[in-house]
Amino acid sequence: MTTRRTARTGIVALAAAAVAATAFTAPAQADAHAPKKTERHAATQRAMDDLVRAGTPGVIAQLRTESGVWNATSGVSDVTTGKPRSAKERYRIASITKTFVAAVLLDQEADGLLSLDDTVDKWLPGVVRGNGNDGRKMTVRQLLNHSTGLFEYSADPEYFRKHYTKAYLKHRYDTWTPLQTIRVGLAHQPDFAPGAKHAYSNTGYVLAGLVIEKASGNSYAHEVRKRILKPLGLRDTTLPGNSVSMPNPHSKAYGNLSEDPGKLDVYDVTEQNGSQAFADGDIISTTSDVTRFLQALLGGELLPAKQLTAMKAMLPNKGPIASYDEYGLGLYSLKTSCGIKVWGHSGGASGAGSEVVGTEDGKKVFALNINGDWDWSDKIRDSAFCGTKVKAADPAFKPLR
Repeated sequence: MTTRRTARTGIVALAAAAVAATAFTAPAQADAHAPKKTERHAATQRAMDDLVRAGTPGVIAQLRTESGVWNATSGVSDVTTGKPRSAKERYRIASITKTFVAAVLLDQEADGLLSLDDTVDKWLPGVVRGNGNDGRKMTVRQLLNHSTGLFEYSADPEYFRKHYTKAYLKHRYDTWTPLQTIRVGLAHQPDFAPGAKHAYSNTGYVLAGLVIEKASGNSYAHEVRKRILKPLGLRDTTLPGNSVSMPNPHSKAYGNLSEDPGKLDVYDVTEQNGSQAFADGDIISTTSDVTRFLQALLGGELLPAKQLTAMKAMLPNKGPIASYDEYGLGLYSLKTSCGIKVWGHSGGASGAGSEVVGTEDGKKVFALNINGDWDWSDKIRDSAFCGTKVKAADPAFKPLR
């Protein structure tokens, strides 16, 4: 049984974070097989250090290429002790989980267990009903490319209050079932008719996790382990269930729980119940494991060509979340500031922001994690692909929860 603690850092810790992070900025770390450090690596390290100097506690990153692996760290994992971040730390990858979920469903399709064109109601009869929502009119494919029109459950006012304000300090230990989460979304009318357009909705991925379970007769977590983690040897990736603790090693996670978007009120939110995310964002992993996963996925190791092609059939992103250009099945694409197209996913959890992207062939993959949720820097990712040719200014960080 896990001892439950509410560790408050408050605004005083934010100042401590800025000071400690600057004081303890760590140089890039490389493994024995890392490629020779280049100006591109130096540009990435500078971008990481800049974000830390701006007040983010710490950043870790990994660049995986055919010539080797390069790891980099900056700042601290704990603002109280000043312990520097480590490249081996585990973190909540949040919505990067969606890429794993889509890959599992596509693999199940390849095995003949289901079709992505099946209706949601075929697998979850009667679950999606009410307020204009109808699972008989939406498909599994539409769950994965966010074209169902289902209301985003985290935008429900009461849910938002409990999870993104100071009320979270009380509710972060609450256990949620997938059906409870789905009911929050279904309490609202859909945003549009199924298939009309793309609009990001975590509600659909909670349903996708339940489809995985119905089609296989196994838990969603079992299928992820069977179809992805074990074949690729991803030993540092876990699915937490309703555990509130993080496996070691891990950094602290610092969350801004201010209701005023112009102010910071930062708390230690490392402990949080994993069941609150489920298949829309519960996985815990490392930069090494997520780069290996995306490398294998884009490189054709995980899925047959037909399913990988379907995964990369993109819809344009015209919605309020502007951190990507197009969205396929659990996979988005975007162009870096120097025009290089990359594929992957980002994720925002309370106290963390993460991303993993790579070239279409998977020969170059980059992942990063920050242990604060109030700032972001596209320059870190862009520098890994563009070197010093980064042009765009950083947008406001809008985490994909």
